[in-house]
Amino acid sequence: MTRYREICSDLAGRIRSGELTEGSELPGVRELASRFGTTASTVSRAQRALADAGVILTSDRRRSRVAPDGAVAARRFLHSELVFRLAGSDDPALDVVTRALGRAVQAIGAEGSFGGLRAVRQGKADGAAVHLLHHTGVYNAPFARGLLRGWRPHLIHLWRREQGIVVPPGNPRGLTTAADLAGLRVAKRRQGSGTRVLFDRLLLAADLDPDAVAGPETGSHLETGLTVASGVVDAGLGVRSVARDLDLDFVSLVDEDYDVVLGAAALDAAAPLVATLHDPAVRATITELGGYDTTDSGRVHELGP
Repeated sequence: MTRYREICSDLAGRIRSGELTEGSELPGVRELASRFGTTASTVSRAQRALADAGVILTSDRRRSRVAPDGAVAARRFLHSELVFRLAGSDDPALDVVTRALGRAVQAIGAEGSFGGLRAVRQGKADGAAVHLLHHTGVYNAPFARGLLRGWRPHLIHLWRREQGIVVPPGNPRGLTTAADLAGLRVAKRRQGSGTRVLFDRLLLAADLDPDAVAGPETGSHLETGLTVASGVVDAGLGVRSVARDLDLDFVSLVDEDYDVVLGAAALDAAAPLVATLHDPAVRATITELGGYDTTDSGRVHELGP
């Protein structure tokens, strides 16, 4: 049993570090058996375990090879006991992912993109889901670099999503742009959320004072949709999927990048999240919600020191 675990850890560690890259052949069964002073059957058992975990691919006629995304699978295999603490922005599709992850992820009660980033900075969370447009026109990365300087900040791309105006069926007021919200009662997300930042930015671009737009503050996209559906407000800014769920109409305004910001030290704990984002079934479920593009879901990007 000790040798079996050593072989699994050795091979997964070499794949995780990049010493063995995607498609690379592993040492032969006899070579590994000699190196670890064990039997060929023990080596084969270890390789089967790695294959079941998606780390390697096995074949009867050739040596085992590192699987596509084997490095991510190796991280997950080596650190299956870790829990990724996730804070930040609300999103219906993120609920799909966290349900699939089960106990591998723990939701931290830091609301909104800014609250999530603050929780990471304070060590209360490992990562934050954010969708913040910087004045340079780039989403999320500038904020990660600034707040996590010295932490080797990374982005895990979740998806691109549509944000727009959620309106009653038939769009009775004929809304087409943010400028049309003047004089209406509008649901607004709470301060500190990325959607509230977007809302204020859109109104300012339309020469409207955000503080002059009346309406209640909501804690989630679903709550925004419910206030529209119940007639409490004339409209609200939210994601397309909520409008679809509640049989409301939707006026698309922007497509935005939705990412998880984290430091390099949290990458091991985030491995199950990355693997889940590559799962075709999970991607299909997210796409079916409406308004999501999962083409690059699970892409990990290092932002520099």
